[in-house]
Amino acid sequence: MLFAVLTGRIGRRLVGEGGCGDCVVAGLAAGRGAGGAGVGMADVDGIGPIDYLVVEFPGSKLTGEGFPILVDLVDRGIIRILDLVFVKKEMDGRINGLAIADLDNDGELDLAIFEGARSGLMGDDEINEAGGALAPGSSAGILVYENTWAAPFAAAMRRSGAEVVASGRIPASEIVMALDMADAA
Repeated sequence: MLFAVLTGRIGRRLVGEGGCGDCVVAGLAAGRGAGGAGVGMADVDGIGPIDYLVVEFPGSKLTGEGFPILVDLVDRGIIRILDLVFVKKEMDGRINGLAIADLDNDGELDLAIFEGARSGLMGDDEINEAGGALAPGSSAGILVYENTWAAPFAAAMRRSGAEVVASGRIPASEIVMALDMADAA
């Protein structure tokens, strides 16, 4: 349910209540996302699909292993970070924000380059909704990102009049299970 709620809320902010596909540019126009400059309304063809992830760290055990990979994805222009926040659900259920400079407490600045990456697409309601899904004592990274690698394809589809009528993700574990079942049949 959480993901459907987040998708609905974030989606409405991205495309507007009336479904305006060009409205996504309004949130990016000011260039508030990290990893790239802002764009204007005339540049909608330069916008790739936008996704979000909520990644829980049970017991708030962050190793920092994925942080360099995230930075690399931005550096190579594969994604652009629009929003990145970290939260912790306290044992009493309160949701608190975490500073992202040194999340794994190893003394190194892990994601300081993304400090303050807030496009305005994700608000406090969405952050609290995501935090509410966490187990007490756990933390999560909440990431809204543009798939910049797909922008040329998305632009070509828009120019040809095509529209996305369905989209989704299939967890890797379900793919492996389906392939195992197919092999066994």
